[in-house]
Amino acid sequence: MAFNLKTKLWQTGSLDWWAMIDGEDVYLGTREFPNPPENGDEWVVRSTGDMFKIIDGEICRVGKQEPQKLEWMEL
Repeated sequence: MAFNLKTKLWQTGSLDWWAMIDGEDVYLGTREFPNPPENGDEWVVRSTGDMFKIIDGEICRVGKQEPQKLEWMEL
């Protein structure tokens, strides 16, 4: 995919977004990922709580919060 980003980015067959950040494969989410990604975009991956932001064409991990728990998933 060509989005003019410095970060290596790919999407799996199950529509999950991944990137190579600091030498490791990092899950970027599914619907949370901004498409098309642009400088300044921010998002939180619901399942992991990882927070990302695109800064100068590079995807950066900027924090972590408690993962979002969906009501329908609780027993």
